[in-house]
Amino acid sequence: ARWFSDSEAVVSTQSTGYVGHYVKRVLETMFIHRFSKATMPIGNLFKNCTYYWGFSSFISYFINHPLYTPPGCNLCVYLGLGTYLFGELGNFSCHIAFMNMRPAGSRTRVIPMPDSNPFTLLFHLVSCPNYTYEVLSWIGFAIFTSTFYAALFAIVGGGQMLQWALGKHRNYKKEFEKYPRGRKAMIPFIL
Repeated sequence: ARWFSDSEAVVSTQSTGYVGHYVKRVLETMFIHRFSKATMPIGNLFKNCTYYWGFSSFISYFINHPLYTPPGCNLCVYLGLGTYLFGELGNFSCHIAFMNMRPAGSRTRVIPMPDSNPFTLLFHLVSCPNYTYEVLSWIGFAIFTSTFYAALFAIVGGGQMLQWALGKHRNYKKEFEKYPRGRKAMIPFIL
């Protein structure tokens, strides 16, 4: 029997997942993230708003359109939703690990290492596993919605996160003499 027997259940789950990501992000910003810089450049505000609002408009339009047809195969539904949830949990786990690496009120930086949470084992392979998991979650969302704009959102966001990861990885290697040599920026064994 199919878990999502009608399109309304699929669309409700998709919308809940999409909004849930941003609720998680706001709560993490308020209670978990410890930023090294107090402000964001004003230019980034316009870029970020255009990116998030633009893609949110297109994605929500298409998954809520009366002619939208959810993925027809159970595999797409389960694989997409499972991948999305796995990525979100991994991303959250890495943010907690990063928080625990930087004492409150300090700008201390350490070599990122895994803790007892199995999701953080990815720190052995990449400098920014939080980005790896976030891209994975958006790939899962794209599979789950089977829409062009959700896939494009994952690609564009993944490209931006890869740029950030490469910069952070480069800074870690400069800052820490004993930084793990085989570790990549965001994609295990590749980049």
